[in-house]
Parts: sequence; C-alpha cells; structure tokens
Amino acid sequence: MTPLILLLIGMAVVLGGILVGKLHPFVALIGAAFVVAFLTPVELREEFAQFREMSETASDAFIAKTAPKRVVEAFGSGCGKVGIIIAMAAIIGKCLLESGSAQRIVQSLLSIVGMARAHIAFLISGFVLAIPVFFDTVFFLLVPLARAATRRTRENYLLYIMCIVAGGTMAHSLVPPTPGPLFAAEALKVSFGTMALGGIIVGGFTVAFGYFFARWMNRCSPIPMREDIDDGGSSGASEEFTGNLPPLWLALLPIAFPVALLALGTILPFYSAWAVEKGWPVPVQPIQQTVAVLGDKNLALTLAAGVAMLALAWQHRRNPADNRAPLKDTLQMALMSGAVIVLITAAGAAFGDVLQQTGIASSLQEWGRKSSTALLPLVFLLTALVRTAQGSATVAMVTAAPIAASFTGPDLAFHPVYLALAIGCGSKPIPWMNDSGFWIITRMSGFKESETLRAITPMMSLMGLCGLVVVMIGASLLPDFFFGR
Repeated sequence: MTPLILLLIGMAVVLGGILVGKLHPFVALIGAAFVVAFLTPVELREEFAQFREMSETASDAFIAKTAPKRVVEAFGSGCGKVGIIIAMAAIIGKCLLESGSAQRIVQSLLSIVGMARAHIAFLISGFVLAIPVFFDTVFFLLVPLARAATRRTRENYLLYIMCIVAGGTMAHSLVPPTPGPLFAAEALKVSFGTMALGGIIVGGFTVAFGYFFARWMNRCSPIPMREDIDDGGSSGASEEFTGNLPPLWLALLPIAFPVALLALGTILPFYSAWAVEKGWPVPVQPIQQTVAVLGDKNLALTLAAGVAMLALAWQHRRNPADNRAPLKDTLQMALMSGAVIVLITAAGAAFGDVLQQTGIASSLQEWGRKSSTALLPLVFLLTALVRTAQGSATVAMVTAAPIAASFTGPDLAFHPVYLALAIGCGSKPIPWMNDSGFWIITRMSGFKESETLRAITPMMSLMGLCGLVVVMIGASLLPDFFFGR
C-alpha cells in the first residue's frame, strides 16, 4: 500500500465521518489516525525512519511500536504543544466579554472614528477581538451594536455586518492563539511571534479588500435590517452589562501584554545577532534569558490570562450590583469551550503524525522540489477543498497543516510561515450551508440564506484568494521573511 493511497484513505475517513456519518470532528480525526496507523506496513515505517535519519536503536524502537501506541503518543504530543495556549486563550476571551472589556474596545473605536464611520470601528474591532476570542462569540458581541448603529444612521446595515465578518474571520484563521493558525504554526515549526506578525500583515491586506468589497456590495445590493429577528438571546452579552465599563488601557491589556512579550521573545535573538555584526550594544545575558522565558508562548498566554482574570475580578468589585457569574463559573465555562478545541487539535496532530509515518513526506518533498512555485497554491487548494466539503475552517487547517509540513526542509525556497499563511487563507473558501458560522451569521443578522450566499460567501472566498496573492508576493520578495529561517 503506497503513501498516497493511505493519504486518500485517511482523508476519506475524515470527510466521510463528518459529512456522511455526522460525527464530531474529534471522532472523525482520531478514527482516521487509527485507520491509517493500522494500515501502514512495516516497510513504509522503515523508510520513514531512514528519511528521519533515526539511529539504529531509535529506528528499531519506532518500528516495534504498535499502531495504538503511535496514535496515543502523537495525540499526547499535540496536547502538549497547544493545550495550555488554547485553554488560556479561552479564559482571556471569556474574561474580556464578562468584564465589559470587549465592549469598551468597540465603544472607544466608535468614539474615535465617529458614527459616520462606524463600519471602520466594526472592521477593526472584529479583527482585534477575534485574536483571543472565537469568531462566533465576536459576532454575538458586535451584532447588537451594529443594529443599534443602524437605528441611528438608518442605513448601512449590510456594510456593518460584512465589516464584522471581514475582520473577525481573517484573524480567526491567520493570527494565533486561535486554534487553526496555532496548529499550523506548530506543524510547520514556525514560531508563535513570526506567525502572529505574518498573520497581522496578510490579514491587513485581506481585511482591506473585504472592506472595499463590503462597501461595493452595500451600494449595489443593500440588505435592510429586519426588526423581527429571533436570536434566542445569544446576543445579550453586549447589552446586559449595566455597570461601569473598564478603562481602555485595562481592556486592551490582556491582548497587548502577550503580544509584547512574544514580540520581544521573537525579535531580541535576531537583534542580538545583528548587533554583534554591527558592533552595537548587545543586551546582557540575564536580560536575554529573562526575555526568552517570558516570551515563551505558554507562559505569555498564562500571564495574560492572569491579567484578564484580575481585570474581571476588579470589575466585579466596582460593580457589585451587576448580576454576573462568579469568576469560578466564568473560568469553568471558558475551559469547557476550550477543551473541545484542544481535543480536535490534538486529534488532528495524531492524524498528521501517522500520515507522515507512511512516508508521504519524502514523496511530496520530491514533487515539491520539482515545482516549488506551486506549493503555496497547492496547500491553499487542499485547505479550501476540505473547508468546502466539511464546513469548519479550523478542521480544514488541522487537516492540511501536517500535509503541508511534508514540504518543509532545507530545499524549501521560502520561509515555512508562508505555507502556514497559505493554509489560513485557504480555510476561507467556500462558506455555505454546512458551515456553522454561515448559520450564525444568517440567524443573528436576520439575513435570508440566499442573501448570506450572495454577500458573505463571495466576500470570504475572495478575501482568501487575495491573501494567497499577498502570500505568494511575499514569498517571492521576502523569501526569508523578516527574521530569517
């Protein structure tokens, strides 16, 4: 049995389990991992050991492992890489909502740009808030504000909704610590800070494209706001906060704090090496060691979660009459939602590992060396196909990232961050009825299904294509990205 056949079998199990069997993505991914592990013959595992240049002892130990043991070890490794980060990101997001920090960020932007440019505030808010908060929660938060803005301006409802989607959906797929880009960065061995910087840059271009597309669509085919929306109370998070909102600096601190630590941890080593060449002052060793520790993604997100919890506790003390859940209950709800994402991501890691153990890496790398310019469109297309088939952007990225990792190596013509960004852009096409986000947007906004298909679906798909173009240009002009490989 060849590696390509095993890859097709694994993909069939994942897509068949989700689409036909209506299984949860975790069950489909872990099931596919077991199927591929059991079907991989000893000969392919021996070739994989040679490809990885394992020692004789390590090779014999690897080949002797049973299929279940290989899956379990890969699953545990996946949990170890992303478990803490996703859990802490879930806590940060929930605390931002419960403390009123998210609402403060939106209101501050509205006060800066003015109601006449409210769509810009929604665009920026969607992108910023979707970095630590899941997309559906961001949408729940901002839709009531979009409806309130529409009542004041008496126009531009479609523009407001499309701007919220344009900002939130790109951060969701390009900027960690959201699960998709986080897993892609881990699979391709791209640092957290490098992935975040690349995601923000590419996201800026795609969001700008989405903004102009939204303005054009709002002018050519506007959709009115309907007052009889039944949202099931889901949108109440932004309207029920009756106490004083936190100051803007405190609202932004849980987001800005980890970004600053991660940026320092990413940039300082490169600055130090550059300073040595130029003869400039180099930070002393204790400072470099401290920054390296604080810039670790797990510690940085944990510290940021602590800041977010302190902000929430402070808000509870400032607003004793506000009927909010205790901090303990807030954390429990956050961790319950984050745990599901951890399971899906770790199952994707297990599936990816057993796929690589089939020897698919050597086959794909050989093809990649012959056609390196086609790698970025290839991984984009692969991710887009999985996204279109089963609906989830995160599952599409988790499925495609291990395959894209097979192309990495010394012969890769550009920084692997471009592969990760191409995967993120590929997770945008084509949102339709099998996507839970499609129904969230449709129901919460009051759009008809045909209206969402006419406005949101092409915008997100074209934003993904725009991102691919930006990534390909970046790979051509800055193959080593900004910090080298």
